[in-house]
Amino acid sequence: MKHVDMRSLAPAAQEERRRQVIGLRERGLTYAEIADQVGLTKNGVFDICKRFRARGMAGLQTGPRGPAVGTGRFLTAEQEADIRKLIRRGTPDAYDLPFALWSRAAVAALIEQRCGVRLAVRTMGTYLARWHFTAQKPLRRAYEQRPEQVRHWLETEYPAIQAKARRQNGTIFWGDETGLRADDVRGRSYAPRGKTPLVRPCHKRANVGLISAVTNKGELRWMVLDRGITATLLIAFLERLIRDAGCKVFLILDRLPVHRGRAVQAWLAGRRSQIEVFHLPAYSPELNPDEGLNADLKQAIPRKAPARSREALKRNVIRHMRRLSKLPARIRSYFQHPTLRYAA
Repeated sequence: MKHVDMRSLAPAAQEERRRQVIGLRERGLTYAEIADQVGLTKNGVFDICKRFRARGMAGLQTGPRGPAVGTGRFLTAEQEADIRKLIRRGTPDAYDLPFALWSRAAVAALIEQRCGVRLAVRTMGTYLARWHFTAQKPLRRAYEQRPEQVRHWLETEYPAIQAKARRQNGTIFWGDETGLRADDVRGRSYAPRGKTPLVRPCHKRANVGLISAVTNKGELRWMVLDRGITATLLIAFLERLIRDAGCKVFLILDRLPVHRGRAVQAWLAGRRSQIEVFHLPAYSPELNPDEGLNADLKQAIPRKAPARSREALKRNVIRHMRRLSKLPARIRSYFQHPTLRYAA
């Protein structure tokens, strides 16, 4: 009978073939005779019988192939746990390693530093996959940001603002400014392989600014700026915000100097019954939902037909903002980002 490679059979078929071998052996057949009947080698028959003598029927079951899990590793389970903890806790520079991000080479360097074990980059990739670590684009956080200030804002300051706005039947707005350039090109363009696509943006300085404010109910207020934000322009926007809101405004801004300038503070001092302004912790744009609007705008405008002048760029911005004003669900979606859900 032609020999059969047991590895080519399904697990159930392998187990059935082994039971046949044991049945024939118990009938008194020799290893050679059994091999001829079931299509295995003599050594294969002997191994099956040996497994049966050692473990009984359990020895006939098909188990996982290869070495046992955990064998052949260069690190102990405790060392692996320590390395995973260090990676989660900080970036490579925190451990005096000459890397900005956790690459395979950086993790290998950390292991050599802490465990005295040198691993190849390819082996390091196997370890990272086993730990369920994947290569991801990191979030950016300013080095100057103070975590304790962020924690105080989330746990104390913002809840107090929220409670005060509820007591006074006011509305919380989140405001910010942004700027757009006519030569900003984003995204990808299809082209024949090997033929890099070409775009021709206008490199004359055509800039447009925007100041906006959003609420977690989907309300949007905005004003296009022909130049950078100044105290006069900010006050004009605040006046419009008060007029359109129809209730007391609680406005949250970042710590841009113009937001805290003397002229703005003097203007606010006489209108505390209409508007109060609060400021986010320093270097914390990820806490401002209006940054979602800025990202939306900067993704949408460069994908339109290139603007060759400031007037064309301004028209594109106004058109997009008018569209967003009619999409409250889209505005509310900005608050669903993990770092902004506290304001939702």
